[in-house]
Amino acid sequence: MAEERYQTSQAIWDKMANSQEFKDLMATKRTFIVPAFIFFVLYYFALPVLDGYAPQFMATKVIGNVNLAYLFALSQFFMAWIIAGLYVKAANNFDRLAKDIVAKAETLKGGK
Repeated sequence: MAEERYQTSQAIWDKMANSQEFKDLMATKRTFIVPAFIFFVLYYFALPVLDGYAPQFMATKVIGNVNLAYLFALSQFFMAWIIAGLYVKAANNFDRLAKDIVAKAETLKGGK
């Protein structure tokens, strides 16, 4: 029964994909995902780049034998969790927009 609920015609799918609401949803997702992805990739690759080009700087001792390279590597775990948390928060908005689109599609399906 639940499977039937999401079956619809290609024409309705095309209308949904061309609707302003769907385009707004994709734009909203893009405004979060693209900058978050770019930031994380740059942050992730900063460690090997800095370690290769500035080894003396990365070897700077901070606490005992713990140097900047170790702290930077550890910070990547925290940064991944922070970005994931921010995405979950943003995804709640994406889900709300998607539910509105599905509700509108349901009315289109019912109005055949």
